[in-house]
Amino acid sequence: MHVKTGDEVLIIAGKDRGQYGKIKAVLPNDNRVVVEGLNIVKRHTKPRGPTKPGGIIELEAPLDASNVMLICPSCEHAVRTGKRFLEETDHKGRPRKVRFCKRCDATIDQT
Repeated sequence: MHVKTGDEVLIIAGKDRGQYGKIKAVLPNDNRVVVEGLNIVKRHTKPRGPTKPGGIIELEAPLDASNVMLICPSCEHAVRTGKRFLEETDHKGRPRKVRFCKRCDATIDQT
């Protein structure tokens, strides 16, 4: 997946197109992401005992991952990303795989 939890993204399609937000959760099996404060939907819930009253609640619904673009931390634009291997190795001795910005060629993943 081209985005991770905590990444700053721009929404490029849907009702919240053009807005910026931070990734709250990633659902890789469904290829979806949840963005903080965006794609708010209303859900009607039944009362579930005295501790959970019924009513209309607002929550953040998942978006398809293809509808968001990563904001590059170095050039601060919405960019496409690629993956490359570094010379350094991970704890298992394999080359480390990182994301990079296709616009400014900077590495996005630190450490």
